[in-house]
Amino acid sequence: MTELTPGGWNNKEGGYALPATDPLGILSSTRTVVEQTEYVWINHDQIEQLSKRWQQEDAQGAQLATLLWDERYHFSDGTARTVNWLLLLDALNFCFWAEKDQPRWTITYRDQTLNGYWAEAAALKRGVEEGLPLWDAEYLATLSEETLAHIFRGTATIPLFEQRVQNAREVGRVLLERYDGQFTNAIEQAEHSAIKLVLLLERDFPSFRDVASYHGHQVRFLKRAQITVADISGSFHGQGWGNLAEQDQLTIFADYKLPQVLRDYNVLEYQAQLARKIDNQELILPGSEEEVAIRACTIWACEFLRQALQRQGQLVTAADIDMRLWLLGQRSEALLPYHRTRTIYY
Repeated sequence: MTELTPGGWNNKEGGYALPATDPLGILSSTRTVVEQTEYVWINHDQIEQLSKRWQQEDAQGAQLATLLWDERYHFSDGTARTVNWLLLLDALNFCFWAEKDQPRWTITYRDQTLNGYWAEAAALKRGVEEGLPLWDAEYLATLSEETLAHIFRGTATIPLFEQRVQNAREVGRVLLERYDGQFTNAIEQAEHSAIKLVLLLERDFPSFRDVASYHGHQVRFLKRAQITVADISGSFHGQGWGNLAEQDQLTIFADYKLPQVLRDYNVLEYQAQLARKIDNQELILPGSEEEVAIRACTIWACEFLRQALQRQGQLVTAADIDMRLWLLGQRSEALLPYHRTRTIYY
């Protein structure tokens, strides 16, 4: 096992240098956790091997670039309505897994059975197709439980349903109170800066404040705030409302799928008791040392991977790496279980 030590952060042998800028405070705040935790380790040798493996795959025709925005399951009309719909999408983009031995929430959309994130996106798109104005702030501010239950109708009840109702109403309420009902006004206020837009989401929308505490030290993740920015850019193909600067300064979006894949690659290694908990599908409490360590080490492992690829001539963003790992994580039946934490943040 290759342990991460404080002296190994910027050594010549490993070549792992802290980035020059950390405008969201995510890398600097998670660094403390990575240095101190006894629950998760980052294996640098495996990072080097993975970066070379990806480079070889890309040379053989694979692509590290981000996947083109998939409009099969996303509503998109090229207007401000789409921006509000995307904000709602990511306000509700969390925790799709079922309890151990229980059926997973799935929906049927256009003769396809979907689960997880794709089911959420398709359910919201289906809602629009059925005439529900899911871009309208006034409508969202008073959205009923019955309506949201209809939108997410499927084989089971979507997890954390009550929290999703609250988040949807929060989107409508804050848009009305601060942005004249349009999230495009927030983009203008943020001056089309990805960083400023993430900070705006953290400031004005309480459900996007993805911040934890570790031994009295604030740890910042901001998963859904960052992915909202990436989704707006993706939906508009980097043009118009999607023309957002400084996206290369975002981190990966720390969830439960990315560490699952990194563990499969032996990039992340777990303390034995934690590994048993995860493999037995036992709950890991939100905000616990174990959960914060998993997410913090995921962020830094991907940052190290980005740096390793860069040294090999692959100029990629954290979002590129995030997408690649997330897509690999969709073959979950071939992987060890992911950690299970009931939370609204991922």
